Amino acid sequence: MHTTPSSSERLRLDNQVCFALYSASLAMTKLYKPLLDALGLTYPQYLVMLVLWEQDGLTVSELGERLYLDSGTLTPLLKRLEAAGLLARQRDAQDERRVRVMLTDPGRALRQQAEGIPACMLQRMQCSPPELMDLKNRLHALRSHLASA
Repeated sequence: MHTTPSSSERLRLDNQVCFALYSASLAMTKLYKPLLDALGLTYPQYLVMLVLWEQDGLTVSELGERLYLDSGTLTPLLKRLEAAGLLARQRDAQDERRVRVMLTDPGRALRQQAEGIPACMLQRMQCSPPELMDLKNRLHALRSHLASA
């Protein structure tokens, strides 16, 4: 039998899906930190680099769409990565309103150093690959539901 939680139960912190997601995200970022420190990257910078390692030369807006970040959040990340010599930003030759983001040689070379991170994280998370794939798929579905709400 399924009962509806009381109003006091609905407001318990441990009953909040948002808190479960938030605290899991904090724990995940904490696990990544020493691995990314060795590369000189923060977690958001790592996400930018992952996208560029997949597809170099995206526009700032394409990067923002891929990462679900607005330009106000993304631009400072890109400026720091550019200052570190990992990428360059250039006006698009066909449309000067657009800015393209390209990896530099050091940015491309950093990919090789990062290749061991997923396996290391898989080991640290202590979940099987099928469990993680199921969780990832459920989170993507949740994100889609939230975006359309």
